[in-house]
Amino acid sequence: MPTPRDLLNAAKAEIHEIDPHDVAARLSHYTLLDVREPDEYEQGAVPGAVHIARGNLEFSVEGRLTDKHAPIAVYCAGGVRSAFATKTLQDLGYTDVVSITGGFNKWKDEGLVWEAPRSMTQDQRIRYHRHLLLPEVGEAGQMKLLDAKVLLLGAGGLGSPAALYLAAAGVGTIGIIDMDVVDASNLQRQILHNMDRVGMRKVDSAKETLTAMNPDVKVITYDTRLGADNILDIIDGYDVIVDGTDNFPTRYLVNDAALLKNIPVVHGSIFRFEGQITVFNPYVGPCYRCMIPEPPPAELAPSCAEAGVLGVLPGIVGSIQAVEAIKLLLELGDPLVGRLLTYDALEQSFRTFKVRRDPSCPACGENAAPIVIAEYDDLCMPHAVSV
Repeated sequence: MPTPRDLLNAAKAEIHEIDPHDVAARLSHYTLLDVREPDEYEQGAVPGAVHIARGNLEFSVEGRLTDKHAPIAVYCAGGVRSAFATKTLQDLGYTDVVSITGGFNKWKDEGLVWEAPRSMTQDQRIRYHRHLLLPEVGEAGQMKLLDAKVLLLGAGGLGSPAALYLAAAGVGTIGIIDMDVVDASNLQRQILHNMDRVGMRKVDSAKETLTAMNPDVKVITYDTRLGADNILDIIDGYDVIVDGTDNFPTRYLVNDAALLKNIPVVHGSIFRFEGQITVFNPYVGPCYRCMIPEPPPAELAPSCAEAGVLGVLPGIVGSIQAVEAIKLLLELGDPLVGRLLTYDALEQSFRTFKVRRDPSCPACGENAAPIVIAEYDDLCMPHAVSV
């Protein structure tokens, strides 16, 4: 029966070991893999190291280190677990893996660069555990979400589900702009609010709901009309804008300001039983003016208050907007840039249409004039910020 020492010697016989100084001298050459336990990692690590605890290595590494031919240097505390981990990686098909002799203890004792990495609290690990299990998100992705800032235009039908899911996902800062108060007629679809808050400012009601759901989230409220005089200041510093407005003047205003500030906009709209979602990523895909160069006549674009809306519909559309915002923040998948996703609740069907950049677009086209932020109230209907 082999002893643990026999197993270690057998593993070391099949791998390459490297001195910490040799790795430090070529730090940009290697991807460093830290296989220690989370509590060890929190006390200090090599900057930029990918952390996968040894016990999770086999099931997690291929999702985190996708290039099996890239140089990888593995370390643990003293060089034992890293030897076994290196052997495991070789068995999984990784072709250029070395184990750092002496591990992090020697690295640190030799005066090489290290840092105490920022890490989540135990409560956060529990809260976001299902995210941490996803290789595409993991701890690094969750930290990105905690650092992210998303601005919601409206605390109404679309803003409500988007806000709830973004807050639940751990988006660290959520801004909400809405100048309306909660009305009983809102409650059929605006799930941020309830009967006890009828007459309350919507932004205050939204903040109360979101902070009760997730204390990690900082909610910034803007109880004001969104206009040419304040939009650039309000959107400044946000990573993504989630547009839940229901009128053309505001949409054109948001489009132009987002182009100036280079902030992607996740656009959603609803009408009766139908919804639409797309992503306007400035100068990468089309903008709102590429898709709708001119607004339709007011009689062809009634609001929800005039035409009605199925209460659950904004829940579906707003949830998809939250998904698209998270994809943008984490650079995951294929966001709806250049694609318009439509949903028909009566048919229970989704369709996707291509939307192309217009080379002659007056806002983002090749020969577009400098953008001037202006009011567009004469286009069709007055400003509002929630549906």
